[in-house]
Amino acid sequence: MWNPDFFIHNKMKTKFIFITGGVLSSLGKGLAAASIGALLEARGLKIAIQKLDPYINVDPGTMNPFQHGEVFVTDDGAETDLDLGHYERYTKAATSKKNNYTSGMIYYNVITKERRGDYLGGTVQVIPHITDEIKSCIFQLDGEVDVTIIEIGGTVGDIEGLPFLEAIRQIRGDIGRENTLYLHVTYVPFIKAAGELKTKPTQHSVKELRSIGIQPDILLCRTEKDLSHEIKSKLSLFCDVKEECVITAKDVSCIYEVPIEFHREALDERVVNLLHMWTRAPVLSEWEDLIERIKQPQHEVTIAVVGKYSNFTESYKSLNEALVHGGFSNSAKVNIKFINSENVRGKELEKEVLNCDGILVPGGFGSRGIIGKIEAITIARQKKIPFFGICLGMQLAVIEFARNVCGFPLADSAEFNPNTPDPVIYLMQEWYDYRTNTVQIRDENSFLGGSMRLGAYPCNLVKETISQDAYNVSEDNNTIFERHRHRYEFNMKYHEILAGKGMVFSGMSPDGKLMEIVELKDHPWFLGCQFHPEFKSRPLNPHPLFVSFIKAALAKKKGV
Repeated sequence: MWNPDFFIHNKMKTKFIFITGGVLSSLGKGLAAASIGALLEARGLKIAIQKLDPYINVDPGTMNPFQHGEVFVTDDGAETDLDLGHYERYTKAATSKKNNYTSGMIYYNVITKERRGDYLGGTVQVIPHITDEIKSCIFQLDGEVDVTIIEIGGTVGDIEGLPFLEAIRQIRGDIGRENTLYLHVTYVPFIKAAGELKTKPTQHSVKELRSIGIQPDILLCRTEKDLSHEIKSKLSLFCDVKEECVITAKDVSCIYEVPIEFHREALDERVVNLLHMWTRAPVLSEWEDLIERIKQPQHEVTIAVVGKYSNFTESYKSLNEALVHGGFSNSAKVNIKFINSENVRGKELEKEVLNCDGILVPGGFGSRGIIGKIEAITIARQKKIPFFGICLGMQLAVIEFARNVCGFPLADSAEFNPNTPDPVIYLMQEWYDYRTNTVQIRDENSFLGGSMRLGAYPCNLVKETISQDAYNVSEDNNTIFERHRHRYEFNMKYHEILAGKGMVFSGMSPDGKLMEIVELKDHPWFLGCQFHPEFKSRPLNPHPLFVSFIKAALAKKKGV
């Protein structure tokens, strides 16, 4: 239960930064939070970042990627908002289920407590019960880090976001101004017809925020043009924010420039001063070196991403970034060519992918677009084009191989065809969960949100394979841990048959019952993995499989 007296008698160990957004969505609050985290880490501070989402879904796990974008998975198996991917890519902070809460989770927890009798028969209300639950979620991170950055989803004025804004308003009263900072991300549009920047949207957004009782300490202004002294002075006057705390967040050519640009605007200095913190000067050499490599690539490759969400890059956010990261290590610019597997088929598909240096088939659910993906895999196998299959992409590589090489023309996944005579991909109804040390039971009737293998699982690599070479592990220390998000597994009944025809099973669970990685003999680079390596790729530490894949694509382009 919430105990406000705690804060009277106990000094806070963690400072809190609350990031809100106004005017319109997609202003980049997640990138702002991640970049601020990177700057504070560069000053020697330990940070955590949390996302509070106002939507009613308990988590994004069953939400349509067309509407919501990708679902990011943490090591502990939490299905979270894609912004947690930004947090992990920009900082050393490891996210978990504690780093993402939705209105659905908050209300679910409160209703569970009410049914259990925790409120002793009292009337349960938004204030104080919902707001207290939100504050409890925030304060569980106290003491673990120096600074926690809290991003509030949505925009100021959204009715579903009001309890979250009320909760963070109360927190300043609970723990003091010296331990809290309000940063508001807003929009300053450039009107071409008038030839000038307009401050009125920001003024109205701040007015809305102040009507709730929150006075921002810093304005982070998204804009196409640099904010002049006059513009900053005007915003300072009308929004009651110090002029030095009106920060230009100008559009950049590469998102990894954002921390550097924020530092040039002295944002990190303003933050630590307002929080009354002493830190070292920031060390940003790694980021500066990265930007230099990004802007001066020595090579260039094109990768075809064949999927059903190909028109929506947010659906594959981590995947797109991981491909780009793979290019960083190879001094290469990676061009991503999205091909919709529902609409592009046959000769047209072949023409498209043959003009690329590598083919990637990503994860997904359902049967839509499957035929086009399998056609792309066939082309990659026959034409010796580097191929990378992730999750569903790996499963389809197995299906394609079983049909076209092993003589099982009706081979399929039980997800698409429950009556297939050769279910090379099937629903394993009993399996050992290494994370919880329990045996999991599931079937076709299990809830969609609770029947998947989620989070980090161990995988033992086989020597003298693409996988072992990419991860650069020794024979004595060949276990890796990667994040999963799927229901269906490779059917080990077909293991020996496929292996006899040239499929290499280069990654297995420690008990040998779950297949994790497949490769092909006599192919320059053909690999499918059951897990999602993109979730662990960082610009400063690219994932080894993406580094190896881009290296193979470069070799193909050069004719090596």
